Amino acid sequence: MAMYSTPAQVEADYTTIFKTFSTGKTKNIAWRKLQLKRLWYLIDDNQDDIISALRADLNRPVFETFASEIRSVKDHILEYLDGIDEWAADEIPDAGFLFTRLAGARIRKEPLGVTLIIGPWNYPISLILQPLIAAIAAGCCALIKPSEVAPASEQFLAAQIPRYLDTDAVRVITGGIEETTRLLEKRYDHIFFTGSTKVGKVVQAAAAKHLTPTVLELGGQGPSIVTDTADVDMAAKRCAYAKFVNAGQICLSVNHAFVDPKVHDEFLERTAYWFEAFQGKVKRKGEGDGDGEFCRIISERNWERLTELLDSLMSEELFGPYLPVIKASYQEACRIISTGEHPLAIYLFTKNTSQISYVLNNTTSGGLTVNDVFLHASIPNTPFGGVGHSGTGYYHGKYGFLAFSQLRAVVHPPSWLERLVSFRYPPYTANAIRKLEPRKVPFSREEGIEDQKWVGNRGFYKY
Repeated sequence: MAMYSTPAQVEADYTTIFKTFSTGKTKNIAWRKLQLKRLWYLIDDNQDDIISALRADLNRPVFETFASEIRSVKDHILEYLDGIDEWAADEIPDAGFLFTRLAGARIRKEPLGVTLIIGPWNYPISLILQPLIAAIAAGCCALIKPSEVAPASEQFLAAQIPRYLDTDAVRVITGGIEETTRLLEKRYDHIFFTGSTKVGKVVQAAAAKHLTPTVLELGGQGPSIVTDTADVDMAAKRCAYAKFVNAGQICLSVNHAFVDPKVHDEFLERTAYWFEAFQGKVKRKGEGDGDGEFCRIISERNWERLTELLDSLMSEELFGPYLPVIKASYQEACRIISTGEHPLAIYLFTKNTSQISYVLNNTTSGGLTVNDVFLHASIPNTPFGGVGHSGTGYYHGKYGFLAFSQLRAVVHPPSWLERLVSFRYPPYTANAIRKLEPRKVPFSREEGIEDQKWVGNRGFYKY
C-alpha cells in the first residue's frame, strides 16, 4: 500500500497554503500565468508516464488517455491563458450615469482564497487538473486530493505537482476515506468536488458547517432519447461509443436509452453491431485493424456492484458498460425523466426540430446534446455543470474562473455628490420621500398576457 499523507503533513500543508494566500502572492496575474505554463510542461514532459499510470489504473487505451487526460488539460490551459487578462479585469457595470461615470462603479474579480479540490477515480488526472487550472487562474491556493482508487495516477500527481508548481500555493494530499474525512473537518474558502451524488452530499454537509461555497460535479442517470425520426444507425453507434469509452465509467455517459417502438428493434441490432465493431470484432470498410482495447472496471468492488445491478438496472446510476433499452416515445421519455432526479446530460437523437423543442421544454438537465454524445461539455466559453442531484455550480473557461472568484462591487463617489444625496439623512421630510418616487413605469395596469413582448432564442432552433 502506498504511504498516505500523515496528519502532521496535512496540518503543515494546510497551514502553509493559508499563510501563502494571506501574502497576496497568488493575486499577481504574472504568477498565475507562470503556474499555468508550468502545468503545461508537467503534462508535456510526462505524457508517457500519464499513459502508463492510466494503463495501470484502468487499462485505458492510449488514444482515450491522450484525448481525455492530455489533450483536454492542454486545451484548458491554453483557454485560460488566452482569457485570463479579460476575465480578471475590473468589469464596468451598466449602472447609469451617476454610478458608472460619476461614482466609478466597478466589479472586481478577487480570488476566493484557499480551495480544497477532491478528484474522482474515473478521470483521475484531468478532473483534478482542470479545476486546479481554474483555481490558479483565479488566484487561489489549492489543496488537492486525488482519488486513492486510482493509485498510479494518485502517485503521479503527488510526485510531479511539487516538481512543477509553486509548493507554497499548491499541495497534494494522498489518502483514503479516513484522510478525506479529516480534510473535510477543516475550514476552507471553497471546495470543488467531482464524484458520486452520495459522496457529494457528505461534502456538502461538511462544507455547510463552515458556510463554505462549493462546486459539486456529480452524475446521475443520464438518458438518451431516440425518436422515430432519428438516424438509427448513428444513434446506436454513438450510444455504444458512450458505453465503450472508459467502459462507461463516465458521469456524462448514456445511462439508458429510451427508443421509439418504431425503431426499437433496429436500434438493438445496430447497437450490438457497434459494440462488436468497437472491440475489433468487425472489419469495417476503409479502416485499419484496431486493437479492440477496452478499459477495465476500476476495482473488484465496482465489478461486484455492477454484477449485482443486473437484476435492477434502473435502480441507480450504472457507471459501467451496460445499456438498458426502454421502448418509449419521446413524450413518454420526457415524462419519465421529469419524475426522477435531474440528470447531468440528455442525448436526443432526432431530425425534427419540434421534437427538440418538446424535450427542452419538458425536461431539466445539466446539458443536452442533439444527435451526439458528450459534446455540450466540450463547447468553448460555455458552462459545464449539473442541476440538483447531478451537481451544483459550473466550470470550464470563464465559468471556471468565476467559480473560484469573489465578485466584489466597488464604488467611489466624489465628495461633491453630497449635495445630491443629502435628503437621505434624518430628520426625514415629506420632500425627501417625494425624491424616492420611481421614474414613470413603461407599462400599464390594463395589460394582459397577450401584450407581453419577449425577444430571445435567436439561434438556429426556435424553441
